[in-house]
Amino acid sequence: MMSPCPPGERPNGARSREPRPPVFREEPLSADLVIASNRGPLSLVRDEDGRLVSGHAAGGLAPSLARALEGRSAVWVAAAMSTAEHEAAARHLPIETDGGVQVRLVEVSPETFGAAYRVVANGTLWFLYHGMFDRVYRPVFDRHFYEAWDGYRSYNESFVDVIEQVAADGATVVVNDYHLALVGSALAARRPDLRTVHFAHTPFCSPEELAVLPRSVATELIDGLSSFGVVGFHTERWVEAFRRCTTALDVDAPRLVAIPLGVDAAELHRRSESHETAKRRDELISRLEGRKYVFRSDRVEPSKNVVRGFLAFEEVLEGDAALRENVVFGARLYPSREELPEYLAYRSAIERAAQRINNRFATGSFTPIELEIADDLDASLVGLSVADVILVNPLRDGMNLVAKEGPIVNQKNGVLILSTEAGAFEQLGEESLAVEPYDVHGTAAALRRALELPASERRARAARLSTLASVRPPTEWLTEVVASAKRAKPAGSG
Repeated sequence: MMSPCPPGERPNGARSREPRPPVFREEPLSADLVIASNRGPLSLVRDEDGRLVSGHAAGGLAPSLARALEGRSAVWVAAAMSTAEHEAAARHLPIETDGGVQVRLVEVSPETFGAAYRVVANGTLWFLYHGMFDRVYRPVFDRHFYEAWDGYRSYNESFVDVIEQVAADGATVVVNDYHLALVGSALAARRPDLRTVHFAHTPFCSPEELAVLPRSVATELIDGLSSFGVVGFHTERWVEAFRRCTTALDVDAPRLVAIPLGVDAAELHRRSESHETAKRRDELISRLEGRKYVFRSDRVEPSKNVVRGFLAFEEVLEGDAALRENVVFGARLYPSREELPEYLAYRSAIERAAQRINNRFATGSFTPIELEIADDLDASLVGLSVADVILVNPLRDGMNLVAKEGPIVNQKNGVLILSTEAGAFEQLGEESLAVEPYDVHGTAAALRRALELPASERRARAARLSTLASVRPPTEWLTEVVASAKRAKPAGSG
């Protein structure tokens, strides 16, 4: 699930598959396991001949979880995105992926989707959960927001309509992420027989941060989440944050679980060891000409803290002339949510910072920061595999799987520098070099230390990180999430 792109953070070794005609089942189905998320494991488009074809989904939760579902009797409920997907949704029949997963698409109007996805989910809840509001200027809860909240509620109800149809008696329903926080309330009322889980691949906010929301909206949000039988997070820290919010609003908390997600090491190795990736790795090694390599891979997203990482690298170059022209910082970033002005502004800030630092320190044969913004998984795997230092310094993350993917594919005993605010720090902190995300000077010191760390310590840390990163890959994670639901009472049992 490469860095929940969760949820997140771009695809984890998503297999490249040629588009093919979608396979529709001839009748509705009734499943014992239902997965629900905003985006599903396939995409539908019309090819140049006008034929409906399907391919794998691009990024986020879908690719890894789809592999975990292969061989299970399950159905995945997701929103129709493209025009072709809206056409398919109108048929009200499951579509089978080439991995055998059944997908039911939810028909939602563009207006409702825009309100739910852009204004509420990504424009409000994402910033809330990551603690990123600049309170002097936003949020602003005007009439337009309340209209969008109505759209968010309607969006959730559309999912409930489909889940209610496809879930067998007593089925387990695993709902993913902040797009679908209100599904639990309606499901508990309509289908009290179901065992439901809401799993958050993001962090969660404190009660003080939650208080930014209008009280009625905050109460509906927390009550909606608490109507699930189980609410899960990747770490105990986010579990406790949610518990505190339920207490602050006097809402009874459901069963809460922390189930950290690991990476699919076999799939990562398969992709990173392909002929094409190996060729690109050799090209990068040749271009570096023996220089040290600092590397990061992220979405272009404000919580990833890319600019402060560049500023820390600039401080390293300022303070140590011996490192100038001898260390390259590679940044492979994925475009994200470019319909939101905050994301466009942050992309511009990233590009300006890289350009300014390059103008200051570049020579005829040396560019200190190599910035690429493109959807290129192989480039990220190549960078992670040859990095001497992997920098993961988010302001706040639910997990951040790049911190786990890097040690799996790295071939140079690369040192992991990890933010204390990443969910992955709970598991990997002792074997990484810790940084506080706002502390540029401290991050610069960590970069210098990582570049100077003795080979024996690098080897020992890298071996332990690789072992820890492999714990609970997606198939095992999903099994544990489903088991947590079965241990809890059905959400509608009171």
